[in-house]
Amino acid sequence: MNKATHSHLHFHRVLVGLLISLALTLSCSAPVPKPTGPAADYEDAKDMFKRNRFDRALEFTDGLANASPATKYTERAQVLRAVIFTGQMQSCKELAEAYAKGADATKNTHFQAEYQRLRHDNMQDGMKAALGLAETAHQLLEGGKVSKTLILEAPYPSVEGPIEVADLARVKEGGWIEPDHQDAAAVDSLNQTVDDALAAAVSGDRSKVRSALASGSTNIDGLDFTLFLGNQLVEAAGLFDRKHGNDPMKLRAVCNEGFEAVKAAEDLLKETPNPDKEKQVKKLEDQVKTTLKHV
Repeated sequence: MNKATHSHLHFHRVLVGLLISLALTLSCSAPVPKPTGPAADYEDAKDMFKRNRFDRALEFTDGLANASPATKYTERAQVLRAVIFTGQMQSCKELAEAYAKGADATKNTHFQAEYQRLRHDNMQDGMKAALGLAETAHQLLEGGKVSKTLILEAPYPSVEGPIEVADLARVKEGGWIEPDHQDAAAVDSLNQTVDDALAAAVSGDRSKVRSALASGSTNIDGLDFTLFLGNQLVEAAGLFDRKHGNDPMKLRAVCNEGFEAVKAAEDLLKETPNPDKEKQVKKLEDQVKTTLKHV
């Protein structure tokens, strides 16, 4: 055996020994403790959100959002729930409007009856999401106050929604789509509107929010989020007006949360005046007042 070969074998043995030693060290080190309590619930919620299982994410954050006294996850849960309820509400509105147009456009009485049923079902689901949004706003804006900085802690959903749901374009023209396509359109629509809600919550587009959430969380300006929330509450209240749900009591209740958003925004502006944001808050207040007239 020459000197070079002997040296190579010696180096190989030393390397193998180091690797074995490292493996033993790692296998003997204490396992990372699994989170428990509120931390575990929020981890589960984030996992469900990433997997586009938004209903399950709401289940895991329900107790966190209502916690008294609040935990470090309470406000985060409320922010995430506001995004999910916004996505659900906007999706249901999109679906209901598409099926309403389809029912008007089709000449087939069977298609018309089915599309009217789907419109009704989606309107009911939309109103449920609207009330969920109002309840979340009540928790987050309690006393007309909101934090200067909020945390949106969640991964970007693994299945990105389309820019447009092709099946719904067919529906609006009076064309028929089979039940499996109806289900797929509902999933696509929800994925789309949750992505859009995330973008609106961070005052950007999908690309911006995907980058912002790459590290697992991002800070959001409290005033910007309050304006986002207030504008969504205006849309939520509209689901209960005379043309839609025709429920004056619920319309007033949702509008009241809209006024709370205005109050919270004005409070933040007292500390940090901003003429442009003041105009946006005034516009929001006018929209809430206008919506309230549709009782």
